Amino acid sequence: MRSSRSGIDGVQHILQKWLSARGMDTKFSRYRVWQFWEAVVGTQIAARAKPVRLRGAILEVRVDHPVWMQQLQLMKPRILAKLNEQLGEHLIDDLFLRHGRTGTSRTESEQHALPSSWQNAPLSEGEQRHIEETVAGLADDEIRRHLRHLMEMQARLDKARKAKTDKK
Repeated sequence: MRSSRSGIDGVQHILQKWLSARGMDTKFSRYRVWQFWEAVVGTQIAARAKPVRLRGAILEVRVDHPVWMQQLQLMKPRILAKLNEQLGEHLIDDLFLRHGRTGTSRTESEQHALPSSWQNAPLSEGEQRHIEETVAGLADDEIRRHLRHLMEMQARLDKARKAKTDKK
């Protein structure tokens, strides 16, 4: 009697042949990007930017803030390289960044429900190191300074939200 694993492997092989015969195997492979988006870009960026659709080899990403769009524009070559590395071949040619709600943004009333002290909360050494490593590759001092500030504020806000959730 055949094991269920070999049956699954057989179905996978048949499905791959069927997709390939219809020229859909590459398209199907591209959609795997949703599985590892967060692992490639990190949780902080994934909270602000979500892939929403594929147009050929162009991945459309919805970003919830213009500053994050600018940062992702600068990081585009690195993100594309990591995505294609995860896919195992060059399947994504470009990222099309579009401003809009990602579904994870907090409403203004939720943000105001937090105590104002969150803006001055200290960051751990690890958090500071992560931010410094993230902005280190930026050549422009002004952009690096603004992005560092933005990431610090985001980290503080995330800590305040987590503390508020933990109290409930």
